[in-house]
Amino acid sequence: QVQLVESGGGLVQAGGSLRLSCTASGSIFSIKAMAWYRQAPGKQRDLVAGIMANGRPIYVDSVKGRFTISRDGAKNTVYLQMDSLKPEDTAIYYCNADIMESDGSHYSDYWGQGTRVVVSS
Repeated sequence: QVQLVESGGGLVQAGGSLRLSCTASGSIFSIKAMAWYRQAPGKQRDLVAGIMANGRPIYVDSVKGRFTISRDGAKNTVYLQMDSLKPEDTAIYYCNADIMESDGSHYSDYWGQGTRVVVSS
């Protein structure tokens, strides 16, 4: 059983910073990609940042220059450093990972439970 658990959300003022963490646990053979998505009330869940199989990061335009995604392969953990936060960043942030289990033969998507980020004006 593979599980993703996020942490690090909270309430901050505009201009502040938060660092989100997501750790994958269980019988994991390999992780091909990891990403962060967010969902605001009444809106769809959208990609915020991802770190690809080749290690290259990708970002949605609205967070470029403010957010940084990184990964610790030894810990099966992905981070999202969020600086210069804006009220429009308020959302539930979800971790996503493309994982092959140790007894499997293909990659599957896994989701965390989400961590709430609130940015006040």
